[in-house]
Amino acid sequence: MSNFQKNIFDHLQNKANINPEDVYQVADSVKNADFSDEKVVRRLVRQLARVANKPVSKQKEDKIVEAIVNQNIPLDMNTLSKYFKG
Repeated sequence: MSNFQKNIFDHLQNKANINPEDVYQVADSVKNADFSDEKVVRRLVRQLARVANKPVSKQKEDKIVEAIVNQNIPLDMNTLSKYFKG
């Protein structure tokens, strides 16, 4: 692991209390994921929320899952940021 990668994981661990091993597990789970399968996407959204220690309401989860499954996700960061905050 490079110093840059180590610094990123140290930052995640210290600032957000995210275990680097959890990040690897999430990354591994999306390698061959079928993003058109609602169950797969819903499981991933829940996994990411758990890793980030951020609660996601059922309503927000439904909105995120629907957007991913229907490939209706904004590509610019400002719109994407507003989408997940709202």
